[in-house]
Amino acid sequence: MTEELFTLNPLSTSRKVTDTLPAIPAILDTIADPIFLTAPDGQWVYVNQACCDLFGLPQSTLLGRPDTVWLTHVGLDILQGSQHKALTTQATQEREIALRDRDDDIRILAVKISVMTTVESAVFLVHTLRDITYRVEAEQRLQRDSRRERLLGAIAKHLLQSMRPATLLERSMEEVRRFLEADRVLFYNLRPDHIGVIAEAVVPDQCSLKEILLEHTGFEQSELDQYQNGEAQVIENVDEANLSVEFKSHLQAFGIQSHVAIPVMQGDGLLGLICVHDCCHPRPWLPWEIEALKDVATQVGRALAQADLYTEVSKLNTELETQVEQRTRQLRQALDFEATLKRIADRVRDSLDESQILQTAVEELTSVLGAKGSNTALYDLEQGTSTIYYEYNESLPPYQGRVAQMEAFPEVYHQLLDGQYFQFCSKEPNPVRGHVAMFACPIRDDRGVLGDLWLINEKNYEFEDQEIRLVQQVANQCAIAIRQARLYQASQAQVKELERLNQLKDDFLSTVSHELRTPVTSMRVALQLLGVTLNQELNLNEELQKPKTSQHRVARYYTVLKEECEREISLINDLLDLQRLDGGNHPITPQQINLSSWLTGITNSFYERAQSREQAIKTDLPATLSPIVSDQASLERVFAELLNNACKYTPPGETISISAIADTDDQILVTIANTGVEIPAAELPRIFDKFYRVPSSDPWKQGGTGLGLALVQKLLVHIGGDIQVTSDRSGTAFKITLPLDMTLAV
Repeated sequence: MTEELFTLNPLSTSRKVTDTLPAIPAILDTIADPIFLTAPDGQWVYVNQACCDLFGLPQSTLLGRPDTVWLTHVGLDILQGSQHKALTTQATQEREIALRDRDDDIRILAVKISVMTTVESAVFLVHTLRDITYRVEAEQRLQRDSRRERLLGAIAKHLLQSMRPATLLERSMEEVRRFLEADRVLFYNLRPDHIGVIAEAVVPDQCSLKEILLEHTGFEQSELDQYQNGEAQVIENVDEANLSVEFKSHLQAFGIQSHVAIPVMQGDGLLGLICVHDCCHPRPWLPWEIEALKDVATQVGRALAQADLYTEVSKLNTELETQVEQRTRQLRQALDFEATLKRIADRVRDSLDESQILQTAVEELTSVLGAKGSNTALYDLEQGTSTIYYEYNESLPPYQGRVAQMEAFPEVYHQLLDGQYFQFCSKEPNPVRGHVAMFACPIRDDRGVLGDLWLINEKNYEFEDQEIRLVQQVANQCAIAIRQARLYQASQAQVKELERLNQLKDDFLSTVSHELRTPVTSMRVALQLLGVTLNQELNLNEELQKPKTSQHRVARYYTVLKEECEREISLINDLLDLQRLDGGNHPITPQQINLSSWLTGITNSFYERAQSREQAIKTDLPATLSPIVSDQASLERVFAELLNNACKYTPPGETISISAIADTDDQILVTIANTGVEIPAAELPRIFDKFYRVPSSDPWKQGGTGLGLALVQKLLVHIGGDIQVTSDRSGTAFKITLPLDMTLAV
């Protein structure tokens, strides 16, 4: 059996298992039974408070993958088979286990393992633990009692057959004597009605002690105190025992060699003693014999008290039946309420409509509680008003839409705003409703009171504690759902505003880029003309062999100005290209390209620059590479940018390599790698972001805008390709995947 719940879990900020954790009702932390949820891989993703109390560990320690040693120690490792079977069969598994609690005591628990599936198809195992230690111990005690009763069956038979104490005791003493093969067994009565030996079983060759009053010879105050505390007296050898002179003389006078006295108790009262004598020789009394005597003493005590307790037992039975009936009704009601709460929680958390949330709450509550009617209102604290948004009743006049001023009813709204619930009966009949009983509960969360929930019933009705708790829990669920709906509405408004601002930013960036490009283009043309003029003058000076220092200085200034102008134009072009790519209107012209020869030509243009920096360039571009159909201008921007970066950041003496292979039947993989430089692992995910530059990666201070790699990635995506980067101590490699035919990929 599986359940589906809706995902709403703010406990984790990373995309892990807990991101699909279902909504957990707050009632789980109030349930006495321990509950925990695990993922299929064994991680604990949720525990309620009862579970934390059971193991004596906080929630933060239990969540995650529990230690195997700890699982074995507490006894939870035995559940692995049931967990696997539950996942395999999708059926609920039940079993009993022995488990160590927070005090390292063994507890017997009934475990129920259910499979729960979220709407995102995430699977969890719900473990419900129910403590049945007392029940199991009771069963074990019953088994032990059964074995003891079989052992002492003959004695118990006489105890049950007679209600006369004299007959009962005589037969019981005889059974004990035969059972222990003793010379004498007697019952010495200590109740005020008849003190002395009132029952006895003795072998024929020994004297009888019946009707003898032992008085001071055997029962000094210290002796009585010992028996009163339930302590038995065991004397294996009278002659060697450390006894008072009077008591030893008394025993020896009757030829007693070994003596046992077992107190017979009724509650805290001492009824008498069962005394066992062996007169022929000393006797070592075995533990099981003493335990058997104690069992007999217990039975005798019960039999003697049976008549006295009969009336009391009858009375207690009547009271117990009443309590059981009441408890059964409460339990049935609690189960109904729990099902109702779960149904309401599922429905309200699935809705982002406040009216739907309130409608669900009042309909369900009115139905399950059998109320005459109910309504719910939301507050406007700034205006000091309460507006009834929804009501549900069959016989009462409608109040929906009614707006109440809170200051007009301070005795009501002061309590509700303080988070207090209350119920009352109207002293005077309402003109419309008449005499009714009403219950009011605030709808509140940790931020304050959002509204209220009212239930209306007959005038003599009193809402019970369980009903009040249910209404409070429903109100809490409504508060959560309403807050969720309002947060969703606010987030939607924020998303729209962010989209508007992003569009304004894009429009501004596009406009500024165009506006910058126009004057810079004019500057570029002017610089080209200036360059022509300077070249003519320098050539003329060389012919006349008249050096002009000022003209050479102007030429240097011109060179600097030209380089900066080109850099500015490059930046503006990058911005415009990124803008067009983001907008999806970047022009592409597919054409066939012989990648091997074309890429060799681009690489050759960087040889002179690499040599000036003492760098080596190696190529591995097989002539057998299949031609590709792609946008040549976009590819040229991609490879020029990557080779330019490689030259900028490769240290002297290191190598830049360019290689290409057929990756699959319809793709080609081109790799541009350089040695001697490593990008930190933490920075790799961000190197394709706009304007991002790796910190401390430019020791030569060559500058840059951080747009190059962002443009490379977008261009490749635009033509159906992809780029990945890897970096370690040996170097950095950019791997470009290109389709053989972009018209098919796009």
